[in-house]
Amino acid sequence: MNRGTTVPTVRGRHALVLLRDEPDIAVVRRQLDRLGMGVTVRRPGEAEADGAGIDLVFLDVDAAPEVGGGWSLGECAPIVAVVGTETPSRLKWMLDREPAAVLIKPLRSAGLYTAVVVALHQGQRRRETDARIEKLEGRVRSRRTVSSAIVRVMTRYGLTEPDAFALVRRAAMQRRTTLEHVCAEIAGDGELPLRAGVG
Repeated sequence: MNRGTTVPTVRGRHALVLLRDEPDIAVVRRQLDRLGMGVTVRRPGEAEADGAGIDLVFLDVDAAPEVGGGWSLGECAPIVAVVGTETPSRLKWMLDREPAAVLIKPLRSAGLYTAVVVALHQGQRRRETDARIEKLEGRVRSRRTVSSAIVRVMTRYGLTEPDAFALVRRAAMQRRTTLEHVCAEIAGDGELPLRAGVG
């Protein structure tokens, strides 16, 4: 583990258990109760489940044909895959769901806490990575907008790139807004929203 890594808190979390075998359900329910987690049990193939408030999903890979696409688990609910039959087709189905942890049947209480902690940790890391990617993609989009606006100002006013950038930056300061906002306006209508003239 990295020095900054902390073990996720389990108590107070809520798990959706999508298992079909009663002994497995009993093991998971008993262990999660001991850990202080809430549990909702649904059989694979039952009516659609709402993923709201679900922190973790136990998913029966052996019930793959019964688990349709109608489950609304949310993008951030990490999956603990529960595997009994290790066939390539079932494992492919499991991998397509990108599980954060795996348990092998028959389930026992040993290893279940570890799987829960690993899955919650991986889920948190996945959310952080997604947020970083979204932020970086926003920066890339912003840079494209800024570049496009600077080129328009250069062409329109016959300025060098540093002079066009300085002009746009001055417009942003005059309007007390961001450079990106002014560039988006320029890219949209081609006009430089300056109170002061060029030069």
